[in-house]
Amino acid sequence: MLSTVGSFLQDLRNEDKGVQNAAIFTADGSEIATSTLMGILLMNDFKLVINKRTYDVQCPKKEKLSGEHATEMENVKSLVHRLFTALHLEEFQKKREHHLLEEIDRLKGQLQPLEQMKARIEARSAAKTSGLLWAGLALLSVQGGALAWLTWWVYSWDIMEPVTYFITFANSMVFFAYFLVTRQDYTYSAIKSRHFLHFFHKKSKQQHFDVVQYNRLKEDLAKAKESLSQLRRSLYLPTQVEELNEKN
Repeated sequence: MLSTVGSFLQDLRNEDKGVQNAAIFTADGSEIATSTLMGILLMNDFKLVINKRTYDVQCPKKEKLSGEHATEMENVKSLVHRLFTALHLEEFQKKREHHLLEEIDRLKGQLQPLEQMKARIEARSAAKTSGLLWAGLALLSVQGGALAWLTWWVYSWDIMEPVTYFITFANSMVFFAYFLVTRQDYTYSAIKSRHFLHFFHKKSKQQHFDVVQYNRLKEDLAKAKESLSQLRRSLYLPTQVEELNEKN
């Protein structure tokens, strides 16, 4: 008897559309709450009032059970309660799965235009970064060619040797100043990443791309997918989970 008085009264209204008002009272006239379990209601006599008409209901008296029989009945009730909870838990999990799928579709819909804009900004930023690196290579080539021309055609190595020394020392000072400003080692990969991020954020502001919103949506999507994966692990077999994940 896991159903309640409220569900019993609702079933009455569903069965007979002529029932407008229905309530249950104790023998002394106190109204019984709709959340009361039917098992508790049937322990004593009660009054059923339907459309202002009262019906006296007499419940059969229960015989006293032996200790062993009472323990067995309690075990049966506990089993029924666990089955009831398990069935409703699966129903709740199904609704949760449907809600997560809708949430994932909504987040993907919001991310799609942002992903396209981000891809365009990344392509332009990568092109600018690559151009900057090629420009650095060109400057070094020009510097090397100028030093070679001054060494072999204008001056001698005896004159150019201290010049190259001071150029090398100046480059070392530039590298050290870069470290003091950025707190990063002067490596080509670090320089490339830094300039890429600089161009990316600059382009994002120009095209009104909200980086914070994009990251938040990506985090929400990852959390929703993780929750869906955990939920499906508790609902389906591992092979079924893999098939469902491949479909999504």
